[in-house]
Amino acid sequence: MTDNSALDPEDRKIVTLARSARARNGVPEGAAVRDETGRTYVAGTVALDSLKLSALQTAVAMAVASGAKSLEAAAVVTEAEGASDADRAAVRDLGGPGTPVLVAAPDGSVRETVTAG
Repeated sequence: MTDNSALDPEDRKIVTLARSARARNGVPEGAAVRDETGRTYVAGTVALDSLKLSALQTAVAMAVASGAKSLEAAAVVTEAEGASDADRAAVRDLGGPGTPVLVAAPDGSVRETVTAG
């Protein structure tokens, strides 16, 4: 686990936003991404009969739909042990393989930081 106080303040912010989205919406995951201009996009899991997206996929889609050209970082708050391949691929598509993905537990503590690679 990473000591959250050691995180960059902007990375702490996206973890906090992701955690808030998960709690507020009562969904399995919350996510947030930060684009190249510093704007953030926050989302929760989408689970409709006709559409299923993870929180991180939804946050990336919101960034793209809003005109983001790249990502600086992403965070997901989940009970899962890590970021799924599909989540990392979505981040990689917009941010590139070196984009950091912070994976946090429901309490907000960062379990690991991986790259989208």
